[in-house]
Amino acid sequence: MPDRQSRKDPSPRDQPGTADTPNRAETAPITDTAENDARRRRRRAQFLRDLAEARELRDRVQPRRAKAARLRHAMRMRTFRW
Repeated sequence: MPDRQSRKDPSPRDQPGTADTPNRAETAPITDTAENDARRRRRRAQFLRDLAEARELRDRVQPRRAKAARLRHAMRMRTFRW
């Protein structure tokens, strides 16, 4: 496992000036659960978009592996019993 200092982009805690300034989300408590749920849904939607993009990129870069995965998935769906 590489050391943390050898990474090109260190964690935000290691950067000067960021340790003393807390995040806005940490300073303002969220009292409205609807707002909290909306934030969670936005983060989840962004995560799912990134995941789909990464999956598409992997399929483009490794077409043979993607084809084998599609065939395995099709076989699983054919043999699935309700």
